Amino acid sequence: MKESIWTRQAAAAPARETLSREQIVKTAMTTLDEDGLAGLSIRKLAAKLGAGATSLYWHVPTKDDLVDLLIDEVWGEIDVPEPELAGWRNGAMLFAHSLRSAVLRHPWLPEVMYTRPSTGPKAMRLGSRGLALFAAAGFTGDDIDLSMGSVMSYVLGCASAEVATREMMRRSGQSPDDWTAQMLQHAETVAAGHPEMQESVRRRGHADLDATLTRQFVFGLDALLNGLESQLKT
Repeated sequence: MKESIWTRQAAAAPARETLSREQIVKTAMTTLDEDGLAGLSIRKLAAKLGAGATSLYWHVPTKDDLVDLLIDEVWGEIDVPEPELAGWRNGAMLFAHSLRSAVLRHPWLPEVMYTRPSTGPKAMRLGSRGLALFAAAGFTGDDIDLSMGSVMSYVLGCASAEVATREMMRRSGQSPDDWTAQMLQHAETVAAGHPEMQESVRRRGHADLDATLTRQFVFGLDALLNGLESQLKT
């Protein structure tokens, strides 16, 4: 595995350097949230900060390093409650909803989070708190890792699919209601001859997109937590 920004010793910036890594990350985050990965480059970022590219390279040597910093910043936004305050199940629910919200706030995240290990300090803090939460539930050994991993996999899978759906809607140029109506109309047409599918489409035609996606997420999360709870009783 190649050296990362988390294991590499940072070079000392010149004494006259006023730009900070925190400024760079904050501006890069805004750029990514607005323009996606295609809109991010060290030179464009330097122009936004009113600095030369060399100033950025003192703090962030490569674009990959910058992406690692940004991913870790997102992990720092996620709330994992103390188990003694929330209880493990309520804590897991809050953790799951916080993780989903973070992905939806930063729709570029699914494109990069599976391409590199998350080993920054905020990722480590998140992982430690999450493992403590599932250990407090009564899971032991490998089951602590598996239970937390199951929740994270479910949330990241759902949120990544939701990001893709919302991006497809955005590219259509339509309002959420118009886009949803068109998709449902198309689905009902192609489902002709499949009455179960047509009935499913009709059932989904009475709720807006946000409500549908949230309800689907909550239903699956409850089912997963019920399954984990049943594991504790065996």
